[in-house]
Amino acid sequence: MIGLSVAQFGFVLLGLVLLGVVGAVLVVRARLVAVTVVGESMAPTLSPGDRVLVVKVPLRWIRRRQLVVFAPPAELADDDPPWLIKRAVALPGDVVPAEVPHLAGARVPADRFVVLGDNSARSYDSRRVGYLHADTLLGVVVRRLQA
Repeated sequence: MIGLSVAQFGFVLLGLVLLGVVGAVLVVRARLVAVTVVGESMAPTLSPGDRVLVVKVPLRWIRRRQLVVFAPPAELADDDPPWLIKRAVALPGDVVPAEVPHLAGARVPADRFVVLGDNSARSYDSRRVGYLHADTLLGVVVRRLQA
């Protein structure tokens, strides 16, 4: 044991384990964030006041139909909420679906994505703002949190 007593070795081992746990917690906290749903655009999937757990990921990890969280477009930036939650319907290289009339049939450019709210009558989404830039993306919803 390289000159360490059993007690000293135990303390060193405990210190290393604790350091590993703290490091793992910091990594997880840097990748996960809780976001509160504002508005009815995702009803019935999500309701106002619901909290969701979001994992921070780049656009290339997003899949169609996943719920994504992103910063609002510039015209909404001064209003609440700080984050919007919508369903990704088209990703870079995809053909935009007919549900987005002014973009339908076009290919999504690199570093852009297209989203729709589940409640189309109450949703501010790509039907109004077009493509969203990858820089606005926070991540993907992984689960709803218990109240």
